[in-house]
Amino acid sequence: MTEENILLIEKTNGVGIITLNRPDKLNAFNDELTFSLQDALKEMEKDATVRAIIITGAGRGFCSGQDLQSRSINQDMGQRPSLGDSIRRRYNPIITKLRGMEKPIIAAVNGVAAGAGASLALACDLRIAADNASFIQSFTKVGLVPDSGSTFLLPRLIGATKAFELMLSADKLDAQEALRLGLVNKVVPLDSLLTEARALAEKLAAGPSKAFGLTKRALNRAIFPDLDQLLEYEAHLQEVAGKSDDFAEGVKAFVEKRAPAYTGK
Repeated sequence: MTEENILLIEKTNGVGIITLNRPDKLNAFNDELTFSLQDALKEMEKDATVRAIIITGAGRGFCSGQDLQSRSINQDMGQRPSLGDSIRRRYNPIITKLRGMEKPIIAAVNGVAAGAGASLALACDLRIAADNASFIQSFTKVGLVPDSGSTFLLPRLIGATKAFELMLSADKLDAQEALRLGLVNKVVPLDSLLTEARALAEKLAAGPSKAFGLTKRALNRAIFPDLDQLLEYEAHLQEVAGKSDDFAEGVKAFVEKRAPAYTGK
């Protein structure tokens, strides 16, 4: 069964706005949303009238990561999914497109950005956060490894020590602390988030787009040169983690709304 309007697209004044639209699930990723986002990014890249891009979420959240409710169904049937294959097909193409597209991309973070949702925000060029926004490396809460580029991007944005702490603890990083660490460019009131993001995007869309694209290419070469290799390694590690008893217990505990009992197996 497909969901209607799972992704909302708007193009105006040189700006393309992509809105994740599963608000009842805090815009959690399922297969349909990830593939729809891949298609939308390809469309925006090819469209010469789109010179800057905004990614945001509908409702109370930016993106809460993988929809564990859908994944738990397979586990209840005694299956353990190939997480490495899922990451390679669903998430990694999104991250590589965000970094490789030679157009400025702004994440307008309107609430929680967790797991792969946090990775989505990290892969954008600029981040404007609402004052209620938060970032959570939630992977270890269910016995998994940070993926979708988080192990590559987060240390480069805020430093390895703090990044490792956040990955192990899965603690919430609020908007003001994210600003202090340099993870976001600006924090604004929620009701003005899209206005601020649109104003910045329109300013960029009116600028020298060729120079902007070449600048992004140089930045990628300077600080993100091995992203593709790291994404593949994350997928490999997630394949191992996804076969573990800890992952099965983590998802079961999440669905049952209880504390997990991990065994390290």
